[in-house]
Amino acid sequence: MKPKVAFFDFTSCEGCQLTVVDSLQTHLDLLNAVEIVNFREAISERGEDYAVAFIEGSITRASDEARLKKIREQAAVLVALGACAHTGGVNAIKNLSPLDDVRKYVYGDKADWYETYPARPISAVVPVDAFIPGCPIDREEFIRVVKALLMGKKPPIPDYPMCVECKLKENVCMFDKGGFCLGPVTRAGCGAICPTYNDGCEGCRGPIPNPNQDAMKDVLQKHGLTVDLVMSRMTMFNAFDASQIVK
Repeated sequence: MKPKVAFFDFTSCEGCQLTVVDSLQTHLDLLNAVEIVNFREAISERGEDYAVAFIEGSITRASDEARLKKIREQAAVLVALGACAHTGGVNAIKNLSPLDDVRKYVYGDKADWYETYPARPISAVVPVDAFIPGCPIDREEFIRVVKALLMGKKPPIPDYPMCVECKLKENVCMFDKGGFCLGPVTRAGCGAICPTYNDGCEGCRGPIPNPNQDAMKDVLQKHGLTVDLVMSRMTMFNAFDASQIVK
């Protein structure tokens, strides 16, 4: 029997799910290996019998938790799909300001009408078995992760900094060009796409495990930059837990 797969979304732009649709158009063999039973972006059916659940989006309301926990109870494997689900993403920027102020700014005099609370990644609510980082996800990485899961293997998500990929592409370091980049503390796997096109990494794939904070500080000092600058840039996608990146 084919494994049954479902896709769900919480607070997000749904760009990662669109990337999934895009990837499946060029990997039709994967459609023959699984049965998609729930995917609002692509099919009208709503099956609740699934073994693997991919979730896009962060949790931004208390009522989201019950729905997420129900999905977790059904799924044998739960995968965080993209930055919002993985790290809290751009939604967690609101955590940097008092929640009442954010509510009033967004909803005005109707602030009390809408339910909200500080944004968080899905791992803050339920156990997560795997994740696919990025904003949006990389479509080829999605295919690699799915194939690994189907074979019962650990998904091949890099645990080294993006600078490795930059060097492999023979890019000139953004710092040496007078720019700024979060590559030294950001998880690789995107092919260093932003620096390759002359734009510094903004950390959408989240921090690497145990980032070399001393090395990052040395780079900053060499170029006359500060840790505060790193933190201000890192909160674009990692506001939920930016304090653990460079102290």
